Amino acid sequence: MPVSLILSTCPDADTAQRLARILVEERLAACVSLLPAGVSTYRWQGRVEQATEVQLLAKTPADRRDALMARLAELHPYELPEILAVETAAGLPAYLDWVTAETRTDASPE
Repeated sequence: MPVSLILSTCPDADTAQRLARILVEERLAACVSLLPAGVSTYRWQGRVEQATEVQLLAKTPADRRDALMARLAELHPYELPEILAVETAAGLPAYLDWVTAETRTDASPE
């Protein structure tokens, strides 16, 4: 099954960790990686802004992508959060299988 990589920025590490944990606990993502704070430059409400943000990289099967994106939008503190999905072209088959297995809602709890 194809895997999607969902990208989103968060205002700080605490928010990013909270969102990552929820997405994995709810089996919407198999894994969410947090990249250290970087500076984003963007135009918002007519002004050029800069902000330090933490990047989330969530891995999920394509059939869970829309649910993950909807939940992330619901939980996110930004008025208009960055939520982008990129479908992977290829990957280590065992890793892709793991992503799929870890996001099955019928999986037994550990």
